[in-house]
Amino acid sequence: MNQNWKSFLLSQNATFESDTLISFSVIPDYNGKTIYPVAHLAVLMVGGKDAAKLLQGQITCDVNDVTGIKSSLGALCNPKGQAITTFLLVKSGDDFLIILPAELLETVKKRLQMYVLRSEITLTDGSGQHCLIGLCDPGAQGGPLFATAQNEVITVNLSAEQSRILVIAEADKAIALWSDRVNNQGFQPENSDQWRYLDIISRIPWLTTTTSEEYIPQMLNLDQLGGISFNKGCYTGQEIVARTHYLGKAKRALFLAESDTFSTPEANSAIIDDSAGIEQAVGKVLQAQRSRATHGNGKTLCKMLIVLQVSGSDTRSLRLQDHYPNKITLLTEPL
Repeated sequence: MNQNWKSFLLSQNATFESDTLISFSVIPDYNGKTIYPVAHLAVLMVGGKDAAKLLQGQITCDVNDVTGIKSSLGALCNPKGQAITTFLLVKSGDDFLIILPAELLETVKKRLQMYVLRSEITLTDGSGQHCLIGLCDPGAQGGPLFATAQNEVITVNLSAEQSRILVIAEADKAIALWSDRVNNQGFQPENSDQWRYLDIISRIPWLTTTTSEEYIPQMLNLDQLGGISFNKGCYTGQEIVARTHYLGKAKRALFLAESDTFSTPEANSAIIDDSAGIEQAVGKVLQAQRSRATHGNGKTLCKMLIVLQVSGSDTRSLRLQDHYPNKITLLTEPL
């Protein structure tokens, strides 16, 4: 993290539980306009005249579709077609910015470096240069999903319904933007983990070191989110991804779910179906995050993205293994 940015956040009464978990005190006059330091994601910069060629041969989305006004979700896969990471791909001038989980940045950088060979390509950890800010303004009019605007900062529209925007900016621009939104526009600082909560509601399937190389992209609904091109040609893992697409659908899919469990389940926590009177493992937790807000009886809601076996039945009785309470309620069907 950029040290000037960190010092600024500390001056704004932020508490750093870690470099990726930043919190603010509770604000009683919450008005819905919120601003978040997004510290659990990082920026990998890919530059050089052969950058597009390298990425086109390694990732699931079509690099040629990514422009200064359009970004895309995507995945980097291993030869078995399993996603090493998911990411947001953004064009910045002649460079590409890969927005991905911070804990996977070095793994992805090393993987891409294997294919550089003699190409004119630079791979740079841009986390010390670029800061990430989340904005949520429910009263604003949302634009097209993953539309990108670039001026002094880069903004990406993540959700038309929630009017959520991810801002990518150098430290001085990030500080100026934060100050303006908070001091002049009524935005209120919120905890960084609540941006994870909103990403879960938007069904953006971020991976971790625990879930990396566990799922093919279709199991994460990346095809439905526009993160897979089936016309771009070969890339690492493409054979498996294409075979799943053309010969049928994936046996597992991503669902948004909710549980009133007292503890937030870890990634890869088992999900059980006991509707037939016999416990059967049917899926795993991909991500889980509890809302900061309380509802009614004082409980906080735990939202989850879960990967389940696809079933035509709506009679399943799903629960978390080794949690209490453990009932799971599906909030969506697969995209």
